[in-house]
Amino acid sequence: QVQLVESGGDSVQAGGSLRLSCADFFHHVSYCMGWFRQAPGKEREGVVSIYTGGGRTHYADSVNGRFTVSLDNVKKTLYLQMNNLKPEDTATYYCAAAKFGGCTLRSDEYNYWGQGTQVTVSS
Repeated sequence: QVQLVESGGDSVQAGGSLRLSCADFFHHVSYCMGWFRQAPGKEREGVVSIYTGGGRTHYADSVNGRFTVSLDNVKKTLYLQMNNLKPEDTATYYCAAAKFGGCTLRSDEYNYWGQGTQVTVSS
């Protein structure tokens, strides 16, 4: 069983930074983990994925160079450092885990999801 719990969402000004955390309280070893986001009225989109074994990452073009994902395998916690935030980054951010697959940014590859944490960026 996997229980993913996100935290760290907040309201910030454009250009600011936030760090999101995702704790896996059942310490499940997943093949891949990812961050996704969904803005009101829009489809859920992949932000970044990371192989839990080797750390290989895949970023969406919209966040590449501004966001950094990291995984602490001891603490079983996934992080997303978000810098130079823009109003278009405003969304609910979700952590997800996949048992297998290509570790892409496709949401249908992921088996487990957190409840989400809200990020609001004002101009």
